[in-house]
Amino acid sequence: MQVFDADAVHRLLDYPGLVEALRVAHRTSAMPQTRVDVMSDSSDEANKFVSLLAWASGEAVAVKLVGVFPQNPSLPIPQPSVQGLVTLFSGQTGAPLMACDGAALTFRKTAADSALGADFLAPKHVQVLLVVGAGGLAPHVIEAHSAMRPSIQRVMIWNRNGDKARALAGRMKHLPLDIVAVDSLDEALPQADIISCVTMATQPLVRGALLKPGAHVDLIGAYLPQMREADDDVTKRAGRIFVDTRAGCEGSGDVAEPLARGIITRENIEADLFDLCTGRHPGRRSNDEITVYKNVGGGHLDLFSAQHLLCSIG
Repeated sequence: MQVFDADAVHRLLDYPGLVEALRVAHRTSAMPQTRVDVMSDSSDEANKFVSLLAWASGEAVAVKLVGVFPQNPSLPIPQPSVQGLVTLFSGQTGAPLMACDGAALTFRKTAADSALGADFLAPKHVQVLLVVGAGGLAPHVIEAHSAMRPSIQRVMIWNRNGDKARALAGRMKHLPLDIVAVDSLDEALPQADIISCVTMATQPLVRGALLKPGAHVDLIGAYLPQMREADDDVTKRAGRIFVDTRAGCEGSGDVAEPLARGIITRENIEADLFDLCTGRHPGRRSNDEITVYKNVGGGHLDLFSAQHLLCSIG
């Protein structure tokens, strides 16, 4: 059995390769069986332990065991808020094949998920990326989007805590991009071609009225019904929503609330990655339309990413 620590996961799962692997998997594979179980800490509901299982019949079984502890970054010795393991088993014999650092694989597959969505939905020659949030996933989102859209020249980072945004901008200076922290989200929004949100927001941050024509909105946070990253005007201007997977997408407030208010119907959840990667849906239709992509995630993405990781060592 192969074992990969976090450094190995980050080294082997380069974004161009991982995005292409996810594209091929969605084009050639059926949706695996999936199951999710979530347990909350009896003394602190914010702390969760999650198990995700995905089974591609005859191919592989992936199991992710992950703890979500939002206060970890604030500990005297900071730790990631998401930590765990991903394991891969043979779908023919059940034999263990691989184990890897769960946080590293989660960061990589989540960022690659959004970059693949943007490859179908964002304008081809975008120049400005706005990242809303400055947590552990934010640098991966910058790397993934810039890898798939080399036309990006400028990256703006906004965070409620401006010091965190400035610190992240400083850490990303190794990239050949103009990366800056910004103090006003409302002033940054009209400049951005891609807006990628990686927050724990419970109230909308992205205002649809401020989006430029042709903007692509990438929503990664807001994984619970009571969480929102984009306001109703974003959905109204887009008129439809794209998702990575329809399974569980209504668990996000950015989908659930517009549905509940009648701003969209289920028919307006127009396509997922399986539709886009197989060509059943063409993606973006014009240069001026606003597109919205909800990154839901799921165990099938862990499975596809773990398979690619195992194959990456030959």
